[in-house]
Amino acid sequence: QVQLVESGGGLVQAGGSLRLSCAASGSILSFAMGWYRQAPGKQREFVAAITSGGNTNYADSVKGRFTISRDNAKNTVYLQMNSLKPEDTAVYYCNAQKTVALTYTYWGQGTQVTVSS
Repeated sequence: QVQLVESGGGLVQAGGSLRLSCAASGSILSFAMGWYRQAPGKQREFVAAITSGGNTNYADSVKGRFTISRDNAKNTVYLQMNSLKPEDTAVYYCNAQKTVALTYTYWGQGTQVTVSS
């Protein structure tokens, strides 16, 4: 069992930046880590992911603006968000996933990001 705790959300003006953190209760070394978001009235959507080997993947809507990174020594994943837009407003969730015979998936409780125009 892995517990994930997000932090770093808040209110920012359009064009500003925020850095989200996701701290895990245990080692994330073998996990692929990701960030998802859910805006009011919409489904949860993929934002960014980083594999255990450090390969990254981004949603088209955030490419060039967001950067995901991981610090395995600190069991923490980050999402650096630059050039924020009002449409980035959502609750951001951290995700940890690994497949060892079975797929194990864990979610954090989410952190609110609000971008004002």
